[in-house]
Amino acid sequence: MALIVVLGAIAMAGYRNSVTLAQEAVLREDLFRMRDAIDQYYADKNKYPSTLEALVSDGYLRALPEDPFTKSSATWQEIPAEPDANNLSAEPGVYNVRSGSDRTSIQGTPYSEW
Repeated sequence: MALIVVLGAIAMAGYRNSVTLAQEAVLREDLFRMRDAIDQYYADKNKYPSTLEALVSDGYLRALPEDPFTKSSATWQEIPAEPDANNLSAEPGVYNVRSGSDRTSIQGTPYSEW
């Protein structure tokens, strides 16, 4: 009986690890796609989007993805661009995006720093 419990515990640990690895892969892909859309927006309009929702409304993304760790599309952290020295009155816009999760990855880095 003890052997079955030990094997079950090992299987559960492996399962949880594989689920976390899958969520990390989804997060990497979501961040890549959103950052690519921000770059395309900037290339087309010569300015950064004012919000992530602007990427959706202007057709660069179909919808904002759901953060796999916070289970929400509203928790993304928008990183603003540096102000334009030639046009100080213009809004800086969203230069980058990060996860809003406070969890730490398997490698030990916070998801909010990816």
